[in-house]
Amino acid sequence: MAFVAADWTILRTTGANPNEIDYVGDAHAGAAPTYATGIELHRALQDFADDSADGTEEISIVDEVPSQRGGVDTNITLINGYHITPTAHEHLYDTSISQTHPVDGVQIYDGIQVFGNSTSIQVIQNGARLTNDFWNEAKMITAVSDATSNTSHRFMVLVRDTGADIDGRRLIGTQRVYGTTYTEFAIGGGTNRGNNVLALTANSNLNNATAQGTIDALTFVIAEGYVPIDGDGNGTPENYYVEWDTNGNSKNEAYEYSQNMIREGVAVTPVNGTFGLDPNIFRGITHSVAVTDLTSGIWVEPEALSWGTGATAGTGQLLAIDNTASGSATILYMQLLTGVLPNANTITGATNGASGTAGTVTGQVVSVPPIGASTGANIKGAYGVGIQEADLEAGDTLLDLTGAANNAPNNVTFSVIGLNITTTADYVLVGPDSAGSLQLDQLGQNAAVNTTVTSLVMDSAIPVDTPATGSIRCLNVSGEYVRHDYSAWTGSTFTITSYDFSPVGLDVAINANVFISYIDKVATATTETFNTVFNATRALRAIVRNGATVGGIAPIVPIDVAGSLGSGGGATTLSRVLDT
Repeated sequence: MAFVAADWTILRTTGANPNEIDYVGDAHAGAAPTYATGIELHRALQDFADDSADGTEEISIVDEVPSQRGGVDTNITLINGYHITPTAHEHLYDTSISQTHPVDGVQIYDGIQVFGNSTSIQVIQNGARLTNDFWNEAKMITAVSDATSNTSHRFMVLVRDTGADIDGRRLIGTQRVYGTTYTEFAIGGGTNRGNNVLALTANSNLNNATAQGTIDALTFVIAEGYVPIDGDGNGTPENYYVEWDTNGNSKNEAYEYSQNMIREGVAVTPVNGTFGLDPNIFRGITHSVAVTDLTSGIWVEPEALSWGTGATAGTGQLLAIDNTASGSATILYMQLLTGVLPNANTITGATNGASGTAGTVTGQVVSVPPIGASTGANIKGAYGVGIQEADLEAGDTLLDLTGAANNAPNNVTFSVIGLNITTTADYVLVGPDSAGSLQLDQLGQNAAVNTTVTSLVMDSAIPVDTPATGSIRCLNVSGEYVRHDYSAWTGSTFTITSYDFSPVGLDVAINANVFISYIDKVATATTETFNTVFNATRALRAIVRNGATVGGIAPIVPIDVAGSLGSGGGATTLSRVLDT
């Protein structure tokens, strides 16, 4: 689009702002707004300046030259007091413009060129979203986009004002239109004269097909701050900066909720999961910082952080710290908001004045949305994002705060279906199967036991698919398989409820048979289950008995059936026959 002279004014006498260049044509949403490149503005100014007398514009041959080209068409400097207004800057593109404003001093508007297929983007500057996103106006996009170069937007941003760079001329572009794949791109070293690139795409997202209003109505429980989660089910928790509880919703709905939480157009009020920040600028952990903690206060998750002065100054938001107690932290996790990274200077928390000396700073990969990626059924978590253990399934992967990947175990369930609890309840026992019979020698006792103990040690490793808690049956010298509840196991040792093996006959001999009773109880529901982590297909035997005669109803024929626990779990449905 060419420079339209009728849409511009150049006035040498405008009160406090002489030599003002202003756009006076239709507004962006008007009937016919116009837009001009920087070089088109420069050529027009030079044309006006060679006139013998003022025209509509108050400039002629007797006035000083208003502009100069900085060696390339995309670098224009306004000189001799000439300057554009904020309105004018919204109608110029494909350029940077430097000027000295009579009130606001030296200013620089740098050009932005967005490559991709985005229809709406946002810009974060100095820790906040620029709310005047005029570049998304449909008529401006039509005027400045260029399909040949895959350019969707071109515009300028004020990056230097009153003689000082705004946050070092750093910018972050984001594309967060709900229903698309979110993207972001940073100009981290500061903008340059001319066009600065933001690469932002808005491709369709097959895992984001649910209406925004539907997702908005869902409830998730999101715990902020340093939290241990056993993401790989090995019994040793890893640490994360946030924990998602799906609250009965699907994993993909959690992904969609994470998108919805930071979508373009969302309210600026912080929500659970954005750590006190405006959702429009929340990005998750950008850096981890080793600290030598100073005993000056207690860290608070989350809180504002600051460090340095002048060229060394910066701010961030604390998302997690490995120890909130005064003097005990060794590493903090933050989102950088403004300025430069801390470098051996003191980081201070805004809430209670906690502080620490910065050591090694490590940049982390930022994910949009903050939860990570979805396969449709599973979450591939972003750095430091945890999901509560009960919600994890095979295929989920969490990246802990060390950056290690933790693949969720395959938690499976075995069910015995069709139990009776209405008259006299059935007794159900599920144990290992060997050649069509209950395997009594699944394990063996590694030593004789004849005292009160709280643990039993086996003569071999306990199978890795043993439930975390449950019961075992142990053969005593009287020939009885006694049931013992265990609260934990590790290696070859079960932690059991305290039991006195000293009475004669209750003691256990070395190598005595032991087997895991996966279900071992009087039924309290028509379906009884146990849960464990799948390792390999396990043959099981389900024994159900009910020998009582109640109200003239005969007992059942004892049930002894095979079952199998596979990668998808397993079940046995009973066929009850009265013993008549």
